[in-house]
Amino acid sequence: MRVWDALTATELRSSDWLFAVAHCVAFSSDGIRIVSGSRDRSVRVLDASTGAELRTLTGHSNWVKSVAFSSDGTRIVSGSDDGSVRVWDALTGAELRRVDGHFGGVYSVAFSGDGTRIVSGSGDNSVRVWDASTGEELRRVNGHSSSVQSVAFSNDGARIVSGSDDKSVRVWDASTGAELRRLDGHSGDVQSVAFSNDGTLIVSGSDDMSVRIWDASTGAELRILNGHSDPVQSVTFSNDDTRIFSGSDDWTVRVWDASTGVEQRRFNGHSDCVHSVAFSSDGTRIVSSSSDNSVRVWDLVAHNPWEFSSHALDHITTSSSTPHVGATRSYQYTKST
Repeated sequence: MRVWDALTATELRSSDWLFAVAHCVAFSSDGIRIVSGSRDRSVRVLDASTGAELRTLTGHSNWVKSVAFSSDGTRIVSGSDDGSVRVWDALTGAELRRVDGHFGGVYSVAFSGDGTRIVSGSGDNSVRVWDASTGEELRRVNGHSSSVQSVAFSNDGARIVSGSDDKSVRVWDASTGAELRRLDGHSGDVQSVAFSNDGTLIVSGSDDMSVRIWDASTGAELRILNGHSDPVQSVTFSNDDTRIFSGSDDWTVRVWDASTGVEQRRFNGHSDCVHSVAFSSDGTRIVSSSSDNSVRVWDLVAHNPWEFSSHALDHITTSSSTPHVGATRSYQYTKST
């Protein structure tokens, strides 16, 4: 574990912790639990404060690429390279539903805000909407010409945004599957997309090294955020929609002013590609994951370090929260080799 001062990038403390290699992580909406999906095909639920493993969920036969909690914290959804979407009881670990239908790996999954639907994006180029209770396929959305890397609902559940290796960002009517907007501008694969919390904006990150902000209603490109020197793997809005966080293969996590596009802060410390960035539900922590087999937790308000055992990660998703800018520290959880 390494402890850093995030303002000065000074390393404050260092020690080693063992980790299994994981691929994705998400906070519960109350910030008490973390769910991770692993390359060892497992889904694990951890105590976010102590790192105690609360549950191990087994059933997938290939890498788990995406995980998310329902907003009430009672269920977990996971997507895997085995082509399945699975729904789990977050408290008992019981598999509630296995949803098959995709013909390729499932790269991204998310619950709707009310928890009644699940959206998934796949290597079969499709976006699909499922009934979260029955597993029934409600909608199959075709239009992308290459793998769908990222999907998300708008907070009101009325729209879906998707990002694809075909270099496009698309907005869909979640009820009918109709394509509402196609957002073109990226010159590389689109790795990550997200709605702003008020639903008026979309942010995207691409292999073309840019972060872009779009008008969700008109599809107009409002701003290009340049600065990363390698592909951008993850993007997310702050809860008040004033800032954007991005993680890149250039090993950095960056904070941007969403209105001006100005880079406000850069977090250094990873020694390999950063695949994901996200907030804890209470807004006090930023989490980043990297190919250096580490997860770094940047504490935005507290001065007392905390630590937990977990996986090394590739993709991170959390419920939205408002980050605080001020005295900060970060915590790196490093896999020993």
